[in-house]
Amino acid sequence: MILAKDVQNSKPRVRVSLNRVGITGITKIITIGSGERANLFYSELDLYVDLHPDRAGVHMSRFGEEIIAAVDEVVKQRALDIESFTSGLAAAVLERQEAFRSEVLVRAKYPVEKKTPVSRLATQDICTLIGMAAAREGRGRVLVGVEVAGLTACPCAQEMVRAYTWDELLKAGFTVKEVEEVLKVVPLASHNQRGKGTLLLGTKEKIEAQDLVAIVEESMSSPIYDLLKRPDEFHVIKEAHQQPRFVEDVVRHMVEQVVERFPNLEDEAFLLAKQVNYEGIHSYDVFAEKHGTLGEIRREVLQGEHVTRSTDLAAWLDPWN
Repeated sequence: MILAKDVQNSKPRVRVSLNRVGITGITKIITIGSGERANLFYSELDLYVDLHPDRAGVHMSRFGEEIIAAVDEVVKQRALDIESFTSGLAAAVLERQEAFRSEVLVRAKYPVEKKTPVSRLATQDICTLIGMAAAREGRGRVLVGVEVAGLTACPCAQEMVRAYTWDELLKAGFTVKEVEEVLKVVPLASHNQRGKGTLLLGTKEKIEAQDLVAIVEESMSSPIYDLLKRPDEFHVIKEAHQQPRFVEDVVRHMVEQVVERFPNLEDEAFLLAKQVNYEGIHSYDVFAEKHGTLGEIRREVLQGEHVTRSTDLAAWLDPWN
């Protein structure tokens, strides 16, 4: 019997290394925590290694088997947190594939227990817990983050409603002082967006996901809830329209809150904050992002500098490149 040629180990026609080769969309139930605090999370994993320029490719079936075995091995260890899980997985992938560099992304469904704002009924929202890690020659870096939904009200549209209301009330015979008093107490209409905020932190310190969820929610015009009675619904609408925010405002507020709440994090820590708002009256969505080391961001927030070149995620994850 003639054995088939090992095409993957042959030299490629174009001798170029590849930054990332791997498998994406692996679904696993992982255990985070221990004892009574252990929780099961439905997770989706993306796993990559670099590819040498003298190798045509990886054995995808073998690669998949080895990677899944590595995943199962780390899953059984019951990591105490998402950082331990992703860093352990990145190290396992690197060793099994005998690669120079590995990268892992984990997105897990994360339940957040809440109470509705007025009726105080128990409800549960599902956020996304994010873990990201890179490993190279015994060294590695890891980030933890969350992805949270919320509500924003447009300040620009609200200002147009304010101007229109001002003119109409004056025409109706109200005095300027009366109009001013009315506009202070009556929520003004605007168009709304359901938004998705993402906040990632890379640091040597332990970061609680609940703290990141709180920052993202507080940065939008209002949190949202799966369960709302009528008084709760009114509260959410009123709160959102009393705190209108652009997509840019949301990101800036997230950044400011991280700087204020984590004053002891090292300057070399990494922060990425981004927001997507799904427009209600337009056919497009809007987006804003800020990334950089905490040292770079503190210079802007605390010292008023304009940092024109900031560290991006890829550079921070792999500083030894």
